[in-house]
Amino acid sequence: MTTRSMQTPSSIPYTLAIFGVLFASICFGLVPYFSRGLTEQGVAPYAVAFYRYVVAATLLLPALFSQKESWREIAWGLSAGAVMGLGWIGYVKALETLPASTVGVLYMTYPVFTLAIAWALFADAPTRRSLLASSLIVLAAVIAGSPASIPIQLLPTLLIALAAPLGFGFGICVLVHRLSRITPLARMAAVSLGAVLGLAPLVLTADAAELLPQDRSDWLLIVGIGLVTALVPQLIYTVCAPVIGASQSAVVGSIELPTMFAVGFLAFGEAITAPQAIACAIVMGAIAINRSRKTRNVPTVLAKSPER
Repeated sequence: MTTRSMQTPSSIPYTLAIFGVLFASICFGLVPYFSRGLTEQGVAPYAVAFYRYVVAATLLLPALFSQKESWREIAWGLSAGAVMGLGWIGYVKALETLPASTVGVLYMTYPVFTLAIAWALFADAPTRRSLLASSLIVLAAVIAGSPASIPIQLLPTLLIALAAPLGFGFGICVLVHRLSRITPLARMAAVSLGAVLGLAPLVLTADAAELLPQDRSDWLLIVGIGLVTALVPQLIYTVCAPVIGASQSAVVGSIELPTMFAVGFLAFGEAITAPQAIACAIVMGAIAINRSRKTRNVPTVLAKSPER
């Protein structure tokens, strides 16, 4: 005998949720500015990743206590956070030696990981529009990050950086398919705490010189990476992503790519090449394609599925 979930539909309008994910993703795209500023001061990549999650984990920890009966969901959130936090090390490491735009196009492969994981683990088959949009995003990544523009000695760095889109894709799927039964603050607290716990062994065994910036003024970068690129946008994303679904969240979130291009150009003086401009146009086209049709939202799916 099974029972049906009593999850009620979200009160957030679908269109507003779209713009919420869009805004949050733009904030995520600002990460290279803060990340490179810290690594240039000698801060280790895993420490940068730790700083990004520790603010939210600390401030929102009390939210988990009110949800302690939902231990399964919390365990899923902790697992997703650990995978995302460890995967993010590769992203930060790649930003040390590669242009933000190149790292960005590689990171934009996460819609493919999202669709594959959602299908394999949660039986959420992708729609034709989602497959088309994700294929376009992969095409954009190939165009902007062609092998001819990447030195051979840096290819291992790019391969390691794939852990970041893999982790984020897994995180999106867990957020959409497993965490909608707990409050948004508890969702975010679980994921952030999972990332902190996953990175803690590296931080606790590191030298102080690898953890702290040399210039005191650069502590503002730590505050910025914790608030501007994590706490605020993650909260918005956590609330809005379940409303529009995993596939839609992945594709709309691809606005990160042109944001990274803008950061590279304005903050680091990186020229935007013609292939990169074409890639941006393709990404925006993919967003337009998938926005033209709603995907299933999580509350609806849960209402129709037996609890396990």
